Amino acid sequence: MAVGRLYKSFEQSPLSRCFTAVACVLLLTGMQHATWIVCLAATLASFCNNAAAQADSAWSVVLNGRSVHMNAGHEWNEDNWGIGIEREFSTTGPWIKVALANGFKDSLGNPSYMAGGGLKRRFYVRSDDFYVDLGGVAFLMTREGVNGDAPFPGLLPAATFGFKRVALNLTYMPESIVDRVTNSGMHDPSMEGVFFLQLKLDASLFGIGRRGGREWLAQGSAD
Repeated sequence: MAVGRLYKSFEQSPLSRCFTAVACVLLLTGMQHATWIVCLAATLASFCNNAAAQADSAWSVVLNGRSVHMNAGHEWNEDNWGIGIEREFSTTGPWIKVALANGFKDSLGNPSYMAGGGLKRRFYVRSDDFYVDLGGVAFLMTREGVNGDAPFPGLLPAATFGFKRVALNLTYMPESIVDRVTNSGMHDPSMEGVFFLQLKLDASLFGIGRRGGREWLAQGSAD
């Protein structure tokens, strides 16, 4: 029923339908833990979902898939499958602002959900074909068995490497906070931190938003 109401409220545009599909996945995979995240993401999408935003099509589908526990002594789940959305706001300067929401399997194999925003500095390599974003993301997250299943805040360093429509998001969690966040009771003194990887695909690759084809490489600031 909640999924039906969500779909009806966003059925006016292709971009909204894309968001709704992601939201439905989050709801169906963990209704109780994901509901507040979906509501937050829906509010964000509703606020940004105007004609100008769709023309720019700075929306991306994010596929969670892998983590690397550096020098870990314990067995952790590193197949962090999940899906999400990311919105990059238009700017004329080098600082990139993003909003994001996604759900995935965490290091213990449990469902985890988050929503937040980030600020990164963009550097272009080889003219405007390839870029590197360096900065951080702030978010609210729910994880099973952490903080009584209530949302808790986080702030982590992050980077993005890629082209205009295909990129790789990389987030780093220092060892000092891994045990507190996972609440696993499996203190891993040899671990040196965790890297999380996401594949970021521009929504235009799915026929949504951006005009002028489905180029994979950057083309400067113009589209």
